[in-house]
Amino acid sequence: MRAIILAAGRAERMRPLSDTTPKALLRAGGRSLIEWQIGRLVEAGFRDLVINVCHLGEQIEAALGNGDRLGARIAYSRESVALETAGGIAQALDKIGDAPFIAVNADIYCEYDYASLRPILATLEDSQTRCAAHLVLVDNPPHHRDGDFALAADATVCEEGERRLTFSGIGAYRPELFAGIQRGERRALGPMLHRLARDGALRGEHYAGRWMDVGTPQRLEELRTLLADAR
Repeated sequence: MRAIILAAGRAERMRPLSDTTPKALLRAGGRSLIEWQIGRLVEAGFRDLVINVCHLGEQIEAALGNGDRLGARIAYSRESVALETAGGIAQALDKIGDAPFIAVNADIYCEYDYASLRPILATLEDSQTRCAAHLVLVDNPPHHRDGDFALAADATVCEEGERRLTFSGIGAYRPELFAGIQRGERRALGPMLHRLARDGALRGEHYAGRWMDVGTPQRLEELRTLLADAR
């Protein structure tokens, strides 16, 4: 079972910090953001990792190497221009392989147990299931109060519902979902997920634990304070 960590973005909202350091390597609680992700993935048994890189990607490769010191085996998918989420995943499919996989954003801090996705990946392998992807949804943060999706009682992800939630940046996917995207093509993931929701082919879960989208210098400082208090 493989995972891809998405780390290619320019991180405009994190400037000026991201002008000289890729957002994935910004540090909080004694680790870089991407090292927190790698550590939790490895703990859950996901050791074969793909990381897509673009902006200052050579710094990420120099910092992480082949993953040995972190207990992982890392392959890199290099993008000459950032291809957005779906385009980046499509570019990396030759490294991800033919089995369902998980994708996580490098720029979030989350204490979600990735082992919970192992049975989901097994379900996605079943050719009889209509589901093409499974999303981890979280409570709406202050900067995204309207959320992205609603979650029905049967775990179906819908566009509208009584309570809307935010996509965490953590999901499990069938590779064929991205097979129609050409290598080097820029493609956003959001519209694809909304189409799946309209077709009834998207499922998910609500994670109520600690999660933060570390998208701005202010939120990075909030995370640093949070992790310092937790020690």
